[in-house]
Amino acid sequence: MADPNAATNQAPPLHGVNFFTSDAALGDALRPYADLVKDPGLVRIGEVAGSEEALSHALPANQNPPVLRTHDRYGNRIDEVEFHPSWHWLMEQAVGFGLQAAPWTSSQPSPHLTRAAGFYVWSQVEPGHGCPISMTYAAVPALRTDERLAAEWVPQLASTEYDVRRLPGAAKRGVLAGMGMTEKQGGSDVRANLTTATPAGGDGEYLLDGHKWFCSAPQVDVFLVLAQASDGLSCFVVPRVLADGNRNTFALQRLKDKLGNRSNASSEVEFHSTVGYRLGDEGAGVRTIIEMVAATRLDCVLGSASLQRKALVEAVWHTKHRSAFGGLLADKPAMQNVLADLAIESEAATALAMRLAAAVDASASGDDPAGAFRRIALPLAKFWVCKRTSFMVAEALECLGGNGFVEESGLPLLFRESPLNSIWEGSGNVNALDVLRALRRPESLDAWLLEVGAAQGADHRLDAAVHDVLQALSDIDGAEAGARRLAARMALCLQASLLVRHSTPAVADAFVASRLAGDWGGVFGTLPRTTPFQEIVERTID
Repeated sequence: MADPNAATNQAPPLHGVNFFTSDAALGDALRPYADLVKDPGLVRIGEVAGSEEALSHALPANQNPPVLRTHDRYGNRIDEVEFHPSWHWLMEQAVGFGLQAAPWTSSQPSPHLTRAAGFYVWSQVEPGHGCPISMTYAAVPALRTDERLAAEWVPQLASTEYDVRRLPGAAKRGVLAGMGMTEKQGGSDVRANLTTATPAGGDGEYLLDGHKWFCSAPQVDVFLVLAQASDGLSCFVVPRVLADGNRNTFALQRLKDKLGNRSNASSEVEFHSTVGYRLGDEGAGVRTIIEMVAATRLDCVLGSASLQRKALVEAVWHTKHRSAFGGLLADKPAMQNVLADLAIESEAATALAMRLAAAVDASASGDDPAGAFRRIALPLAKFWVCKRTSFMVAEALECLGGNGFVEESGLPLLFRESPLNSIWEGSGNVNALDVLRALRRPESLDAWLLEVGAAQGADHRLDAAVHDVLQALSDIDGAEAGARRLAARMALCLQASLLVRHSTPAVADAFVASRLAGDWGGVFGTLPRTTPFQEIVERTID
């Protein structure tokens, strides 16, 4: 008689796999811009990410969310957030890998592309802790608006030491950054902000009074905050601890109870004569912080591509080890169609994310066309890749059946996280409208055309889709109601161009046939019957 306690027909744990070297699509996405396939740092990140130790920290960090401590035992206001040890382990690894601000001070070639690949790989372990890592990365270009403030903060932001002590920034081995932009009455409409900033002496010091409805990672050391000064909305650097060792007033009201991103703390905060230092000119707050927004949008795309990749790998791994109806699930034609469809979605997201990161490296060296490409491609990618992720993760979860609906599988964590990046730093409409704004600058359209045009003649279906976009652009002034349709089509053309040029013919043909030529049922698993499903799936994970 069979032992009823024996676990049979279950997939083994997914660990002991190098998340970097096993990702053929990532290698293809990196190869056109830099020789990173054997980069020792990325190989190491992939090795740790796929280790049993790393994966053992993902669920505990989310099952034990942060706890707000407003006062100490004596009644003193402390406004601290306590985290589970797994959170600190994940953060220590990420900072040690230099995934926060290290690229901005690196002398190595392609530092932002290298960091993007590492962030994409490491985020597959647990996505929530990527928030403070991402904001620290994004704070640097904004801080460089002021040489003095940049000199004060950037070296420690770029440090690879994770230091949680509550000390002045200058006394720490490394610091992390956050931001406070949105308020309860305005949300994305930051010009409706009510927080005020009053000059309080020399060196650009102000006192801030007001609130922030969303202040993510309130445990970090320094924040970029928007507030109304006499000449309009301005940007300020707000440290948690002042130079004299006293705590800045930073009253945490509550932590948000969120759908996902539960390992990370998001808070509501009030300022009461809180010390801040003006960054940029008064009235130039949006212009000053826009580079931070651009960098966090890149990480939204990277994070979503990472979620897609992890969901895909979990689905392929499970179906390759699970038998049903007389054979392995992965060998069933209907399942092969689903897995191949998920794979090309993931590959397209990865290719576009790495192309954007390469553009950061190029624009940092003064390449104007690269800057123009970023202006149009970032909102396109943010709109499309992030929005597709929820559908993709849901389908991958379904591949595991009931097992995927159980917390221990890790898929519910991915599913709860999947809408986040589509909301953060501008939801779908905001990014679609940003695409229209970018298109009013001729250099932006030229940059898009240059990129998709690099594949001209390679696939007539792609050429036809580009032609359709150009026809739609003939009425740009009246395009707001159709902004989402236009953004989606332009993003798909970008992805198709990258796959046609840099991926395998099987992947590129399946993507163009389904996403551009209409030979697709609109749900995953409806690729044309002639698609080489197994060839596409087999390159998913070695």
